[in-house]
Amino acid sequence: MNKFPGESHDARRRGPRDRGDEAREDSEARLCDCAAQGLGKRPGNRAGLGKLAGIASIGAAAAGALPAAASDWGRINLPRGVTNVSTRIYALHMMAFWVCVCIGVVVFGVMIWSLIFHRKSRGAVPDVTLLHNTKVEVVWTAIPVLILVGMAIPAARLLVRINNDTNSRLSIRVNGFQWGWQYKYVGTNVSVISKLSMSSDAARMLDSGIDVDRVPDYLLNVDHQLVVPVGEKIRLLITSVDVVHSWWVPDLGVKKDAIPGFINQASFIINPSKTGVYRGQCTELCGRDHAFMPIVVRAVTPAAFRAWLKRKEAAEKEASARAPASTSAAVST
Repeated sequence: MNKFPGESHDARRRGPRDRGDEAREDSEARLCDCAAQGLGKRPGNRAGLGKLAGIASIGAAAAGALPAAASDWGRINLPRGVTNVSTRIYALHMMAFWVCVCIGVVVFGVMIWSLIFHRKSRGAVPDVTLLHNTKVEVVWTAIPVLILVGMAIPAARLLVRINNDTNSRLSIRVNGFQWGWQYKYVGTNVSVISKLSMSSDAARMLDSGIDVDRVPDYLLNVDHQLVVPVGEKIRLLITSVDVVHSWWVPDLGVKKDAIPGFINQASFIINPSKTGVYRGQCTELCGRDHAFMPIVVRAVTPAAFRAWLKRKEAAEKEASARAPASTSAAVST
């Protein structure tokens, strides 16, 4: 796979917006030219029309961004995921969010009430004799402590659950490299190397002429997927051969660093009814092509997984058998 600097992807993704910006700039220039021709030497009017043109362009840009913002509204929050751990992570996140909302409402409500009803124009006089109140200080110290303890207990329980990789049914060694992943199914001879798909790789190149919006799962598709069974505990042994990477699939609730010379462990159980494809990315700045290192996990039924693993083992044995034969033929010639 040819490797190009990461900025080529940025240029491709910025392309449509740049063209839109150029169109708006041309429109503003034409409006300003018309103003200059029609008003002669009246700089005040030209400035006014220039401001109107600027306001119109900003309004057009905002109107064009509204549909995209509305369609992506659901992506600003954590996903619920398809594992028990990811669901618990989402619940903990929402609990902390609403606690923060309640704190903000109370604090800012008291501040606004105080500003409105205790202002100087209403005759409020500051109390310059109040220097200390033990009860108030105890209350505003105890309440935050109780809130933090109440949030820390479920968070600690969830951390223990996340790092519990006992009783796993399948172990997979995940090896990160620039820029892809190797998956080795422990106890078998099956190994899969996963890289960015050819369609995304071709579209990301500078001046490729390919509309990235028409490429399915642009930069989130691979040539070979990681296949796992649903309803069974999967243990990942994550490491790296060169620099630090990070294996992250939001729907699985897994995010672990891949560190050279060190093995991190993670585990997950996909709900039995949640077969399908789940995508993620490397979330560590691992080099210039960091943006082109996706992760794709295909969850299938246990029976389908056993059949797939059997086919892959047979193919691996056949490939390894052909290798010595080709080597001996080359030596004899």
